[in-house]
Amino acid sequence: MLLDNKTRYLQIAFNDDVSLVRSILPGIVENPRIFIEAGTPYLKREGMRGLREIRRFWSGHIVADLKIVDGAVGEVDMVRQFGATAITALGNAPEETLNLFINRCQQLGVISMIDMLGVDDPLAVLRPLATPPDVIVLHRGRDEESNRRKLINYRHISRVRSKYDIVISAAGGVDLKEARSAIFNGANMVVANLVSPGHAWTGISTTSDVAGMARQFLETIE
Repeated sequence: MLLDNKTRYLQIAFNDDVSLVRSILPGIVENPRIFIEAGTPYLKREGMRGLREIRRFWSGHIVADLKIVDGAVGEVDMVRQFGATAITALGNAPEETLNLFINRCQQLGVISMIDMLGVDDPLAVLRPLATPPDVIVLHRGRDEESNRRKLINYRHISRVRSKYDIVISAAGGVDLKEARSAIFNGANMVVANLVSPGHAWTGISTTSDVAGMARQFLETIE
């Protein structure tokens, strides 16, 4: 177990381009409870160069949000080489892929995260696995944020906790209010997206005092 189940963590997701990393990341005070995420759109846009740039400014944990669905070993090896210390796979991926993903992460000392985006029952994903991941992410997708009936499924937390000693992360439209709700419902980690002006998603505005907001999040989830 690479994480402490009694500690509450904040994950800050960069989803735009490398210029935003250069302008914002140096101002965030390093803290072992803060993870910096190279979001899926960011990785698609900037590739491994972008991951390496995050590592240039951050010596703590970096999440490569690959959402792996196949070719797990090669993808884990690739992002680990460029500085990732935590990696995501998609819960809808084949069981074989998830087992290979978790095993390779263990071999390399990397935190394995299974993103449950689009998964109705996380336990149905976890039960067949040879070894559970370090983290599962209860994720309401960006496109789902516009649907007020779509909520982060906190009801799964107690069900998963009764079977597995793993960290549970909440993602998707997380602001300070949602972060409080996530922790109240038993999550260990919250994921806050950096949101640029003009985007409808909820998170931390890139025009705000991001370092100050990070401190507020840490205080809120303490």
